[in-house]
Amino acid sequence: MNATQWLLFILIIQIIHFLGTWKLYVKAGRKAWEAAVPVYNAIILMKIINRPTWWTILLFIPIINLLMFPIIWIETIRSFGRHSLGETWLVVFTLGFYIFYVNYALDVKYIENRSLHPRTATGEWVSSIAFAVIAATLVHTYFIQPYVIPTPSLERTLRVGDLLFVSKFHYGARTPMTTIAAPMVHDTLPIVRTKSYLKKPQLPYFRLPGFTKVDRNDIVVFSWPADTVRQFFKKEAGVQKPIDKKSNYVKRCVGIPGDSLQIIDGHVYIDGKQLVLSDRAKPQYDYTVYANKGVSSKILQELGVGDFQRKYITGAINQTQYEAIRKYLLGSDRTSDGKIALYTKAKGIPINVIRNQGLALTEETPRQRIAALTDEMVAQLRKNDAIDSVVIELDKKGVAGYNNFPQNPMYPWNYDQMGPIYIPEKGATVPLNLKSLPLYKKIITEYEGNTLSVNGNQVLINGEVSDSYTFKQDYYWMMGDNRDHSEDSRAWGYVPENHIVGTPIFIWLSVDNFNEGILNWKPRWDRIFTTVNGEGEPVSYFKYFLIALVAYFVGSWLWKRKKANS
Repeated sequence: MNATQWLLFILIIQIIHFLGTWKLYVKAGRKAWEAAVPVYNAIILMKIINRPTWWTILLFIPIINLLMFPIIWIETIRSFGRHSLGETWLVVFTLGFYIFYVNYALDVKYIENRSLHPRTATGEWVSSIAFAVIAATLVHTYFIQPYVIPTPSLERTLRVGDLLFVSKFHYGARTPMTTIAAPMVHDTLPIVRTKSYLKKPQLPYFRLPGFTKVDRNDIVVFSWPADTVRQFFKKEAGVQKPIDKKSNYVKRCVGIPGDSLQIIDGHVYIDGKQLVLSDRAKPQYDYTVYANKGVSSKILQELGVGDFQRKYITGAINQTQYEAIRKYLLGSDRTSDGKIALYTKAKGIPINVIRNQGLALTEETPRQRIAALTDEMVAQLRKNDAIDSVVIELDKKGVAGYNNFPQNPMYPWNYDQMGPIYIPEKGATVPLNLKSLPLYKKIITEYEGNTLSVNGNQVLINGEVSDSYTFKQDYYWMMGDNRDHSEDSRAWGYVPENHIVGTPIFIWLSVDNFNEGILNWKPRWDRIFTTVNGEGEPVSYFKYFLIALVAYFVGSWLWKRKKANS
């Protein structure tokens, strides 16, 4: 909806409100015209139903207002003596239109000093739950949102199984654009797995004031610009989602508006200078580890390397044995001598599973292995006498990679060699021609809502020939610290400013085996209750939290005991 459409929509709502309540306003001792004045009518209605004036604010906060409207409808009819359970459900299921019936068809009297306390225990319970949901939704939508790291794109800076609190107020909370949606869920309703929102009506993009801007090296949560899937991890084509209902991604911002970015041998350069990452960043690259006597899994595991493959050799296995180990396998095939090769991730097949199934497995120790390593891991391996060499894996310049921005043969870029790329800044103007068009086509059409066509050598925007383009908003370049195992801006390009959600500030829980079911979770005690930002190694505040918790309960017990004895 544009501004004109929204004004028309609000006007219609005000007319409906006036027609449905003006008699009730009069019966409450007010003037009929007071039901027609926007905002003022809501303030007067709060007085009529004997509720705080500040409730009016909640009626104009997207998502929160969806929870408040039913409460206001119920409070309105109860102020005129309609207390029955049937009428309560009726006013909710008719979206408030039952008030028209009360207004015109019933001879009701205004109860000025009615009791505001629920008449039953059930009513008390429902009231408490309703306002708890409203409070939680307000915090979730505008201040702090819980988030979990589901993929290893930021390993080992943020790890799979890190459960975070994401601040929305640092950059200023993005107000919801999708006006009708279930509270405290994203794009999918749990259990039933259906869409949690209606696409229309949509509010224009608006961001509340923040106290900082997205900067280089910030870890940022944002709506995935290329999202066309109904559910995360279930890829499908052609699904159009509102911006605020796109899947949330978390990456590191390496390029801000106005930067000229280049990737050389896997490293990011800004305006010709290599980007210096924060000291908490632990970037990983793929390396080939070579040892003439074989690179054992044990050496890699002792260093904490978690991204490499293992290969087991076995003879014949039966169906029961195969089913027992299948979930650990990446694949299998036959060797030249008729045996079976089993391929797994770094964790391999648990020893207890091997023993329980009576399997005779031999792990192959190859002379070379490809593994994702941090600088510290590389240094440790090079000191190890059992390792002969550790060499980084890099794609060559000029060799086009798979699915790389901007997906055009004029730009044969790959994850390790890319650019230079200009990161668009709001108000900046760039030349537009057939060479530069692939870089900005998605911005012009999808992110900034223009029509675009090409006629010979001419570029037409909104039907007019254009040799330049001026950007309407800022853009950012996001990348994962796990450089060779991250789908990021190198694949789908720029992240628009209106896609920014917030920044992670705190890890409240961290577990190994996160994707293997809650019964297999193993706490990472050194990461629980640690901050995401800052300098130096993260420090866990978990023990201090436990001390404060124990002190609280002991103090509460002593206070109650003292009060009982007094």
